[in-house]
Amino acid sequence: MRTRILWSAGLTFLLAACQKEKGIIPVNDNWPLFDSPQATALAPKPLRAMEGVYQVEEGTDLFGGLVAVKTNYVFTGTDTTYHLSAFYENDIGWLIMDGKRSGDSILLKGSWRKMVNTETGSVRLSIAAGNGATQLFGPNPVISPGGVVMLGQYGTGTEVPSKGIRFSYARKLFNGHAFEILAHRAGGRTSDLLQYSENSIEMMRNASSFGATGIEIDVRLTRDGVPVLYHDNTLNLRLIQKNGLVGPIDAFTYQQLYSQVRLIDGQRIPMLREALNTVVYETDLRFVWLDTKFEGSLEPIRALQAEFLQRAAAAGRQLRIVIGLPTEEALNSFKALPGYQNVPSLCELSLEDVDDINANIWAPRWTEGLQNEAVAGVKASGRQAFVWTLDVPEYIAQFSNEGMFDGILSNYPSLVAYNYYVKQ
Repeated sequence: MRTRILWSAGLTFLLAACQKEKGIIPVNDNWPLFDSPQATALAPKPLRAMEGVYQVEEGTDLFGGLVAVKTNYVFTGTDTTYHLSAFYENDIGWLIMDGKRSGDSILLKGSWRKMVNTETGSVRLSIAAGNGATQLFGPNPVISPGGVVMLGQYGTGTEVPSKGIRFSYARKLFNGHAFEILAHRAGGRTSDLLQYSENSIEMMRNASSFGATGIEIDVRLTRDGVPVLYHDNTLNLRLIQKNGLVGPIDAFTYQQLYSQVRLIDGQRIPMLREALNTVVYETDLRFVWLDTKFEGSLEPIRALQAEFLQRAAAAGRQLRIVIGLPTEEALNSFKALPGYQNVPSLCELSLEDVDDINANIWAPRWTEGLQNEAVAGVKASGRQAFVWTLDVPEYIAQFSNEGMFDGILSNYPSLVAYNYYVKQ
């Protein structure tokens, strides 16, 4: 299998004519040392060995005091693309990098983004032999505090990186209990100007680079009964390019949507089948929440759930796919499924409803509070509890540090990831 490490650094803005601003698109940083033929692809082992919580000793104005560094990948055919992501608390920030080997040193090149606004920039880092690269290249690297030091510079916008960075390894990432970091709308909202449209194939391919271990996706049915991903009830310029079609999703056939509609970033509205195929065969995601946004039979959704759970098992993937039930109508449709009490599900309604359908997961809204006593009862019954959709930084920190939930759904999975991984 051929391995390559790819991510374009630096960022720019594109405006869509006569409609809203498109997402922020990565551009090439043109770092000659990194782009030199002498710099070769970095193997996955040293990348994984770099994972951990790092003390920010220089660059605190941008990154704050700590960053949590985590690897992720996308698999296409026989080609695996690895990224190294860093999550930090300041302004809900993230940094996504490629890695290469240059002689006895490691080079890292990437892009940073603040999710509270549209500020972006590029980063160049290196790990010299004496700063841990020799250890990372070893057969079984074990890193101690201070054992890896990343030195480099960052820039804002398209400027060449010139402001100093120093990250020093402090400790391992927290892994004290099973926890799902769930990305809303497959990775984030179109309105947050990510480089991919919400509920798109490319968004879910990149969700783990934003910190997600799983995704929530919105499922609707076309007029001819094809399950597709789309959040809003109607076609509108918040999510799609101008095309002349107006009205609800279920007023159109899949072929009409496929041939005439493009999301803001130019992708097509995906079928649920495409989405699940992407998750199983191209990502390292381990959880999918199918949020049902329509009224009617859930049999098409259940059939795809069953098929891709089997496909995941055959591929050696430990993947969970649950049918989300946000309304009484969805609950009643779920109860019409044969053997519904054995169908993996997530219920947003009452605890009585959770018991009634034998749901695997209870998922209350975050505005109901921590509910630690209720969550403890759910867990005592052998179920899990997730909370949604949590985006306010202080509440993400509170639910992470004081709550008992097994997962958090957020438009900012990078901040949920930061709060989880820096625990001690």
